[in-house]
Amino acid sequence: MTNRPSESAVPPNSRIASRLVGASFHDSWSITSSDTSLSSLGHFIAAAKDTPRWIDICMRARNRLGRIVGLKDLGTLSGVAAGKSALDYQPGDRVGIFTVIENTFDEALIGDDDKHLKVVLSVHRQEHADEGLVSITITTVVHVKNRLGSLYMLPVKPMHRLIAPAVLASIGRNAHAA
Repeated sequence: MTNRPSESAVPPNSRIASRLVGASFHDSWSITSSDTSLSSLGHFIAAAKDTPRWIDICMRARNRLGRIVGLKDLGTLSGVAAGKSALDYQPGDRVGIFTVIENTFDEALIGDDDKHLKVVLSVHRQEHADEGLVSITITTVVHVKNRLGSLYMLPVKPMHRLIAPAVLASIGRNAHAA
């Protein structure tokens, strides 16, 4: 069975849907998982821990270049705390390169707010009990604040189309192999 991430619609019942107004950029990617016991953030953490090496290399390069223009060092996507349960994350806690905004079993909002842009990701889960599967949809919403944000997004938009599905792909590989 192949399970590849695919571009999808924003889940209409998600908490991220209301944040689309005025967005400079947004996209959604979905994949199915057979691990129905994991929370939305649990799926994200599992995927982040399995981040392809090339993505962390890109993040390190972003951090080095970003320092030149005064952007904060976000670390790497795979830099999640070992041994911390997904349900223990509270608003304000860091999970990889993001800060937890909200964390419920079926949807986690995580993001970052910097001087150049505001990014919010939703990790949304929709259970299909009759099939023993869960759909995981990651929606990214970006609000650009200034010219630096607009310039920053020029290389980020095409890279995001590679990064988002590459990270999500591990959910399909790992959960269906279990």
